[in-house]
Amino acid sequence: MKERLELCPHAAFNAALGGERCEVVTASEGVTQLPAGRWLGPPDLTDQRLLLSRCDGPTLDVGCGPGRLSAALVARGTVVMGIDVSDVAVMQAIDRGATALRRDVFGPVPALGRWHHVLLADGNVGIGGDPVRLLRRSVELLRKGGTVVVELSAPGTGLRRDRIRLRVQGRMSAPFDWASVGADVVGSLADESGLELLRLDELAGRWVAVLRRPLADPAVQS
Repeated sequence: MKERLELCPHAAFNAALGGERCEVVTASEGVTQLPAGRWLGPPDLTDQRLLLSRCDGPTLDVGCGPGRLSAALVARGTVVMGIDVSDVAVMQAIDRGATALRRDVFGPVPALGRWHHVLLADGNVGIGGDPVRLLRRSVELLRKGGTVVVELSAPGTGLRRDRIRLRVQGRMSAPFDWASVGADVVGSLADESGLELLRLDELAGRWVAVLRRPLADPAVQS
């Protein structure tokens, strides 16, 4: 049976946050299930050790989804703001006790240049399909010496760009750009983006890097 077209990607994502089964369809990886159930649950031990523990000051949670990490940081007494393009995600994050806004990371964002940390969890470094552009935007969002905490794919993935569709109840979304970044290439992407790779850690098969905005702009050093 021919699938009905086309569902807005935001509508498909919102349906997944409402409990609908949602599949991710890509040319490179085939069909996988969107792990919305994990995002709707509480942070697990790996979230706590690799992501939350790295955010000890004002944090911008980019692509916060339903707010599992933003709400957990609030509970720890950390200043945090989540941003997401999904209105449903933002409402769910607020319901969990987080501060969240419906914003595009490439548009106006509060406290530009003053965040201590930018959090790119759950593969959100792939937003827009151009990780270097997103990391350079993160540099603009951070204060000097601030860090990007970025969750990665496993080593060997490299840099993979895809046109992704979401499928919900037989309806396929319009395509949108996404990227996967492997732990094996994060150092070179950091260099290209004006960031320093501080550390790269693995736990339970998940990989997280901490990238720092330099304290001084190399272009003005003598």
